[in-house]
Amino acid sequence: MGIIKNEYDVEGYSPTDADPDPSGKQISSKIPVYADETGAVPGESFTIGNSLYARIQRVATRFGVEPRGIERVPEDERTDKTLAKAGTMWLAANMVVSSFAIGALAVPVFHLGFVDALLTILFINLLGITPVCFFSTFGPVFGLRQMVLSRFYFGWYGVKVIAIFNILACVGWSSVNVIVGAQLLNAVNSNIPGYGGIIIIAAATFLVTLFGYKIVHYYEFYSWIPCFIIFLIVLGEFAHSGAFVNIPMGVGRSETGSVLSFASSVFGFATGWTSYAADYTVYQPHTVSRVKTFAWTWAGLIFPLLFTETLGLAVATAMTFDPETGDPTNRYAIGYRKSHIGGLLAEVLFPPLGRFGHFCLVVLALSIIANNCPNIYSVSLSLQVLGRWTQAVPRFIWTFVGTLVYCAIAIPGYSHFEDVLENFMLIIGYWLAIYEGIALPEHFFFKRGIAGYAITHYTAPHLLPPGIAAILAFCFGVFGAVMGMAQVWFVGPVGRHIGAAPYGGDIGFPLAFAFAGVSYVGLRWVEKGWFGR
Repeated sequence: MGIIKNEYDVEGYSPTDADPDPSGKQISSKIPVYADETGAVPGESFTIGNSLYARIQRVATRFGVEPRGIERVPEDERTDKTLAKAGTMWLAANMVVSSFAIGALAVPVFHLGFVDALLTILFINLLGITPVCFFSTFGPVFGLRQMVLSRFYFGWYGVKVIAIFNILACVGWSSVNVIVGAQLLNAVNSNIPGYGGIIIIAAATFLVTLFGYKIVHYYEFYSWIPCFIIFLIVLGEFAHSGAFVNIPMGVGRSETGSVLSFASSVFGFATGWTSYAADYTVYQPHTVSRVKTFAWTWAGLIFPLLFTETLGLAVATAMTFDPETGDPTNRYAIGYRKSHIGGLLAEVLFPPLGRFGHFCLVVLALSIIANNCPNIYSVSLSLQVLGRWTQAVPRFIWTFVGTLVYCAIAIPGYSHFEDVLENFMLIIGYWLAIYEGIALPEHFFFKRGIAGYAITHYTAPHLLPPGIAAILAFCFGVFGAVMGMAQVWFVGPVGRHIGAAPYGGDIGFPLAFAFAGVSYVGLRWVEKGWFGR
């Protein structure tokens, strides 16, 4: 039996007469009672009536569950005035073992020296987080989630394609992350099976995301502190061990290819939050400074990314070689070969700290909760964008469904296809560069800033961009990504010539952005001239 909103379906909203159709036609001024003249939906509207939807929402709100999904937040409900939360949200989500692992890849996978890898981490993160900070400032201005905001770039129907990619990213990376966390728990206690660790982490993540925006922010506000302390212990113990090696920088085509491929991994991780950015600032009042929101988000991203990735890089230098072919007596390489990042961290913590080292590794395993909270909270919002019927399902139910799906992927993936899953996620990650290549030109060239958004049009398909230009530009962006990628499964014709054969060098992100951005400007100019919107 489906859950139907009936008269409380926000998709039924129509703009007011104050928002004329570009064609000159008069638009009905009829507005449902639950929506104000700006299309915002009061929180109490979700529990009004005798529909199954309303009854479920009434039960959920009694326990403090956030009833709101993708509906616009009214100004009088935007009471989150703590700007620091815009920073701690991402501070916690990135002060995790996953970002440590990104930095560690520089040595065993890309064969880079310390200085060249460090410079790549610094400059690529500065570039990658910029779109996340930029779109975070849109939440307070409009009170709209990122995927709903994307209707102004991709149109009513085109955004559904983007939402599907976002759903794949949310579910896929949640699966990869929870497998890593389960491996850490198994490294501490081999009696904890992989599926047990996955269920523990997934259940804890669900409990946080079930209650919604406020509880997610509350958890992220504090959860980074124990993780930061553990990483400081890792830093201290590793520095005391004297195992750090300043690996010299390479030269030639192989060095170029390795730097570009490592940069692709760093950029993809840093910019991966772009498609969620506005989701975590929608309850802030529109009067907050956009500059301050940008600055807090920037600080919350750059510090944990630089700290954890640099620490991962430094610890990985203790291997000093490819762990598959190097000195078999190097305990760091042995640990990495046996249990990947978990084994590497265990070699830093277990010998000097004993049982306390095991406790430290458990804390780092549970850091995956903070890493997955944005994925699982935002996947429910992307699902609601797909259609009226998906929006008629409460957000917290989609959160539960998303949790079940990524557990169903991660449990068999733990033993059978973890590498396949991770390689697949790395390939679809290029979509973020395409998204940015379309959204940014639309904002700056066609809407000419914030004033260009007629925000009440967000539920009016006939007033939004048709989306034809965006979808065609998206296809051009995919072509650019394929040409420039250098992944395990495929090396593009351009990427193949960047670095040494057969690995090449990955320039899929810049080519995807360039192909999408340039084609979109031309196509959108034609589309806007033809359709007038």
